[in-house]
Amino acid sequence: MTAEVAEEVSSASSPGWRNRIVGHADVPPHELVPNPRNWRAHPPEQQRALAGALAEVGWVAEVMVNRTTGNVVDGHLRIELALARAEPTVPVTFVELSDDEERLVLASLDPLAAMATAEQEQLAALLAGLEPADDALRALLDDLAREYRLDALRTGLVDPDDVPAVPDEPYVRAGDFYTLGDF
Repeated sequence: MTAEVAEEVSSASSPGWRNRIVGHADVPPHELVPNPRNWRAHPPEQQRALAGALAEVGWVAEVMVNRTTGNVVDGHLRIELALARAEPTVPVTFVELSDDEERLVLASLDPLAAMATAEQEQLAALLAGLEPADDALRALLDDLAREYRLDALRTGLVDPDDVPAVPDEPYVRAGDFYTLGDF
């Protein structure tokens, strides 16, 4: 966090943040009500990658349900995948929000997370040596590495049989001198 933002947060005159979490439970997925205002669509590659992550690691984040309205606020895809696998229950965090607060959380939760930027060296270190068994999950991590241009930094997330395309124009010329190794 930057010093400027830390100062803004600490000098705010409002009272402390309210804890809106009111409970946790394991709930049969067929009992959970998709939010009619859910605006997020889940493309097939996301569905496959999340299914791979759940198969490889399991649950690490609970579905969020507003106890006031009974609607799901976060976790629609996890519920769909659980239904498709006939999972008996899913972990749920219950919150109490007004209708307008539910709309605000539904509209802002994913976009707030998407505003984060990547620290390239930390991301490269995080991905180094990771070799998920699931192909869709591996593809997701490969895409992440390409998105942040980590090709030169990453190891373990590439197919050893991948061969780069031959360039249209050669970039090595007669008389070029290359030094390899540590000097």
